[in-house]
Amino acid sequence: MTKMAGCYHHHPHKLSLYSTYNGDPVNFTPHSSSSSSSSSPPPYFSQQKHFIQFRLTTLPTLIFLFSISSSLATSLWTIVTGKKLVRSCERYLTIALEMTQSSSISGAMLLLWLCCFFLLQIGAESQITNPIEVNALRAIKKSLIDPNRNLSNWNRGDPCTSNWTGVLCFNTSLGDGYLHVWELQLLNMNLSGSLSPELGLLSYMEILDVMWNQIGGSIPKEIGSIMSLNLLLLNGNQLTGSLPEELGYLPNLDRIQIDQNLISGPIPKSFANLNKTKHFHMNNNSLSGPIPPELSRLPSLVHLLLDNNNLSGYLPPGLADLPNLLILQLDNNHFDGSTIPPSYGNMYQLLKLSLRNCSLQGSIPDLSRIPNLAYIDLSGNQLNGSIPSYQFSANVTFIDLSNNSLTGTISTNFSGLPKLQRLLLANNILNGSVPSIIWQNRTFNATETLIVDLQNNSLSNISGSVFVPSNVTVRLRGNPLCLNTNLVQLCASQSEDVSHIQRVVSHIQNSTNSTVSCPTPGCPPPYEYAPASPVPCFCAAPLLVGYRLKSPGFSDFLPYIDPFEVYLTSGLSVNLYQLNIASIFWQEGPRLRMDLKIFPIYVDNSSSKFNKSEVLRIQGKFTGWTIPDSEIFGPYELIKFTLLDPYINGLSLNP
Repeated sequence: MTKMAGCYHHHPHKLSLYSTYNGDPVNFTPHSSSSSSSSSPPPYFSQQKHFIQFRLTTLPTLIFLFSISSSLATSLWTIVTGKKLVRSCERYLTIALEMTQSSSISGAMLLLWLCCFFLLQIGAESQITNPIEVNALRAIKKSLIDPNRNLSNWNRGDPCTSNWTGVLCFNTSLGDGYLHVWELQLLNMNLSGSLSPELGLLSYMEILDVMWNQIGGSIPKEIGSIMSLNLLLLNGNQLTGSLPEELGYLPNLDRIQIDQNLISGPIPKSFANLNKTKHFHMNNNSLSGPIPPELSRLPSLVHLLLDNNNLSGYLPPGLADLPNLLILQLDNNHFDGSTIPPSYGNMYQLLKLSLRNCSLQGSIPDLSRIPNLAYIDLSGNQLNGSIPSYQFSANVTFIDLSNNSLTGTISTNFSGLPKLQRLLLANNILNGSVPSIIWQNRTFNATETLIVDLQNNSLSNISGSVFVPSNVTVRLRGNPLCLNTNLVQLCASQSEDVSHIQRVVSHIQNSTNSTVSCPTPGCPPPYEYAPASPVPCFCAAPLLVGYRLKSPGFSDFLPYIDPFEVYLTSGLSVNLYQLNIASIFWQEGPRLRMDLKIFPIYVDNSSSKFNKSEVLRIQGKFTGWTIPDSEIFGPYELIKFTLLDPYINGLSLNP
C-alpha cells in the first residue's frame, strides 16, 4: 500500500460506478440489499475520457436506481462540501421519476446521469481524515511553539486531503471509510513546546519524526499505544524525564532514536520485549542505573548506542548472546570497577567495540575470534595486564588502548594489518623495543595513512629500520628511547593530526573540478553548476542534505570516499555523478558530519530541477531509513533536508 501527502482515496458507494483516476480504473463496489437482489441488475455507468454509455432500459430499473441513489444521498447529507449537490441530486431524481411516469425516458436518463455524476464527485472528494486523528493533530499543534509558522496550514481543511505540512497519509481508507495518518514528519522546523499525549491517538502511524527541534517536556507514555509504530525519532531535542515503560510494548518498532536529549532515569526492563527493534540509539542523555541484562534476549538488535550517559553497574555478560549485534558503543559511562566480560570475545558478528572512558578494570579479553572486528576503542580506563599479543582481524582499521595501565612488550602481531589506520597505545606502562615491522611490513596506496602513537611509555629502543614512510606518522615522545639523538624527529612534540581532513577536501575538489572552464558569472542563484555532470556546465538546483555518520568504522575517511559515494547513490537509486560531497568535518563522538548536494540529471534544457515525485522519493529514502545499513559506515542520521526556492512552491510536503 502506498502512502503520500495529498492523494486520491476511493469510497464505497451503493451504486456500481466506474471512473478513472490517472488512467487507472477506480471501482465503486455496490452493496445491494437483499430485497433488490432479485430485481433487475443496477445500471452500469462507464466514464472514460468524457465518453458515457447508458444502459437504462426499463421503468423498474429507473425506480430502483432512484431508491438506492436517494439512500446514498441521505448517507452523504452530513458531508459539508456536498450538501448542496446532494439536495440538487434529490430534486433531479424526483423529477426523473415523474418523467418516467410520463414516458419521457430520455430526459429522465439525462437527469439521472447528472445526479450520479454529482454523487461520483462527492464520493471522490468525501474521503476525510479520521476525526479522532484530526482532533489529535490539533492538540499536537497546540502543544508546540512554531515561531516560523511551518504548521500554519494546520488550521485549514482536512489534514490528509489538504496536505497539512508534515502530515503524510495512507492513500486509501483502511476499512473504516476514513483516511489515516501514516507519518508525522516535523524534522528541523525550529519547534519548541512539548509533545502532546494525543500523539497516542494516531493509531495507524508508522513514523514519528520530530528530530532536531527544541521540544522539551517528557516523552508521552501514550506513544506506547501506537502498535503500528515503526520509527520513533525524537533525537536532537530537549526532552526530559524518564523513558516510559510503555515504549517497550511496541511490537513493530524497528528504530528508537532518543539521542541528544536530557532524558534521565533507568533504561526500562520492558525494552527487552522489543523483538523487532534493530537500532537502540540512546546516546548523549543522562540515563542512569545499570544496563538491564534482560536486553540480552533481543533477537534483532544490530546497534546498541548508549555512550555519553550516567550508566553504572556492570557490563552484562549476556550481551554476547545477541545474535545480530554489530556495534556496541558504551563510551563515557561509569561502570566503576567492572571488567570486560570474557564472553565479549564470542561476539562473532561484532564490527565495533567502543568502551572508552568507562572506569573499567581488569584485563582485555581475547578478541581474536571476532572475524570482522574493525574498530576497537578501550582507551581511558584502568585496564591492566599484558597488552594483547594475538592477531587481530585483518579488517581492523582502529585500535585505541591508550590511557590505561597495560604492561608488557608490543607484539609484532600488530603488523600485517592491511587496513589499519590508527594504533594508539600511549600512556601505558609498556616496555621493551618498538617493532618497526608494524609500519615497514605494509604497502600503502595514495589514500592510505597510518598513525602509531606510543608516547609516554617505557620503551627503550626500535627494532629494525628507523625509516618512516611518508604515509606513516610515529609518535614516541616521553619514552627512554628518545635519549637517542637519532630519533629526534620521532620524539618531537607533534600537534593533533588534521591533515587527513585537508586531504579529503583536496581529493573532493580535485575529483569535481569539471566546472573550472564554465562561463562566469555562472548560474543564476540558487542554481549552480553540477560539478560531476557528464554534460559540461549544466546549471541545476540541487537538494541540500545535512548528513552524519553516527558510528563509522574508521578514523580516516579518504580511503572510503569512493565506496561511500557508491553506497549512498546505490541506496538512493541515483547516478554516481549526481552526488556531491560539499563539505565534511569530524564531530565529537567521533561522528562524521557531511553536507551533501544531490543534482538532477540532464535530459534537456528544461531538466534543471527534480520533479515533485523525485524530490519526495529521495526525501523518503532518508526519512524512512530505507537506505540499507552499511557495515563500515554504520548508522547514519539525517540532520536536515533543505529545499531551495525552485522546489518549495511546488511541494505540499516541506519539512
